[in-house]
Order: sequence, then C-alpha cells, then structure tokens
Amino acid sequence: MPMDRRELADFLRRSRERLRPAEVGLAEGARRRTPGLRREEVARLAEMSADYYTRLEQRRSPQPSEQMLAALARALRLDSDERDHLYLLAGHRPPAGRRAGEHVRPGLLRLLDRLTDTPAQVIGDLGDVLARNAMAEALLGGVCAVSEHGRNLVWRWFTDPAARAAHPAEEQEWRGRAHVADLRAAVARRPGDPVAARLVRRLCEASDEFRALWERHEVGVRRSSRMRLLHPLVGPVELDCEVLLAPEEDQRLVVFTPRPGTGSAERLELLRVVGGDRFAPVSG
Repeated sequence: MPMDRRELADFLRRSRERLRPAEVGLAEGARRRTPGLRREEVARLAEMSADYYTRLEQRRSPQPSEQMLAALARALRLDSDERDHLYLLAGHRPPAGRRAGEHVRPGLLRLLDRLTDTPAQVIGDLGDVLARNAMAEALLGGVCAVSEHGRNLVWRWFTDPAARAAHPAEEQEWRGRAHVADLRAAVARRPGDPVAARLVRRLCEASDEFRALWERHEVGVRRSSRMRLLHPLVGPVELDCEVLLAPEEDQRLVVFTPRPGTGSAERLELLRVVGGDRFAPVSG
C-alpha cells in the first residue's frame, strides 16, 4: 500500500501533542513551551533516533518498518484503532487484533432473533457455526456441538455426505473449492494458531478431496453469493447470501434472502409457517 506522508506526519504530531509527559512517566519541566511531548521524547520512548522521527513529522522519511510502527504505537499510547490507522497511513497492513472467538455479542444474538422471517447465522472465520436463528435452523438444520468439528461447515462438507445432499450436483465442486479457499485465507490470518492447524490436519487425514484442493493453494474470502437448495419440505429454494463482517473480522453474519415475488420467496414463507421438525440438516 502507498504511504501517505502528509497524513502520517499530521497524525504523529497530533498524537504527540495530545499526550502529557506524566502519562509516559516524564517530568513536565519548567520551560516546556510545546503542548504534549517533544519530538526527542517520542523518539527516546520508541528507541529510535530523534532525527528519523523528526523526518517522519516533516514528511521526509522513507517508509517506516512494521517494527518501528509498533514502537511508535507503544510510545504514543495508541489504542487498537489508532494503531491500525498508523499502520495504514504508513502503507502497511495492520497487525491482527483481538479475536471475538466463539463469543457472540448479545446485541448480535438479539438481531438474529428479530429476523423472524429471514434465515441468518453467525459463523467463525474457520467455518464454525456459532449461532443460528429459528429460520436458519428450519432451512439449514441444526449443528452438532458434541463432536470436535461437528459444527464446522468445512468439516461437514468433506466428511458428511448429508451436508451436500440438498445442493445441486453441478454446484458441489465449486462450493467445495470455495470452502477450501476461504479456509486457506482464514488460516493465513492466524499464523501459528494450533486450532486452525489441527482442523486442516484432520481434514487432510479424513478427506482425499480436501487434501487435493488444499494443495492447489487457492485463496478466496467468502463474500456475497447465490445459493440453491432442494429443501425436503418445501422444495427448491434460491437465495442471495449476504456476508457481513464483525469488526474483529473472525465472525461473520450471513443473511439468506430470496428475491421478492419469486417462488423461492413463497417457499421460504411456507417454511416459516410449517417449521423444520422433519428436516434433515444440510450445509450453509
């Protein structure tokens, strides 16, 4: 990414001026004429030369390294949003932040419950189903939380034939590739993560198809798409899948909507009325 020297210089200066010496353990001093910290004080806190830091604020420096940006973020006491902004201005991708993990925020759960006529679910970046509303349960079935990977969409797709049964045969190949490509992108965002590594290892052991697709190293983050299902109660349903990212980026809200006035919309309304008590689960 390109470095925005003007905005970077302004952000560093403003951040330095907002920070009081006492906040970083420095004495105010009797002859301090500038608000906040001096340039040389920031440089000392970040363990870099005062000349280099001065050139950053004067828009004359080369692109700082990620290590230098991390030191500046600590020296200026930046929070996570400010740190990410610093990285972007300097032309670097921000470091991975704190993950939401398996905890779904109460507000998001309430939103799921309010979508009474629209199937919706929250999934983790590795493919774990974290929450589904009643309509998603009726459309896609329940998930097994007992086995280690029972609620993981990728695991079910490659190890449970029932997960594919409701999808048209001509779409199953690209859907499998999409699952693997999305998982590959998620694993890359989790360097050294043992949970991600174990999931991939077990999938490679359990499925020759997954192992072959994984070796192709295709990458593609899951975004909005179209999905066709053959539901055992109401018949064929065609849905738009809108994917919304949570701020932590390791959770996604997926909403399934039919196009208005179509047979799919009528069948989804019928499903809302009759429920899914006799429904065999499929993959989302």
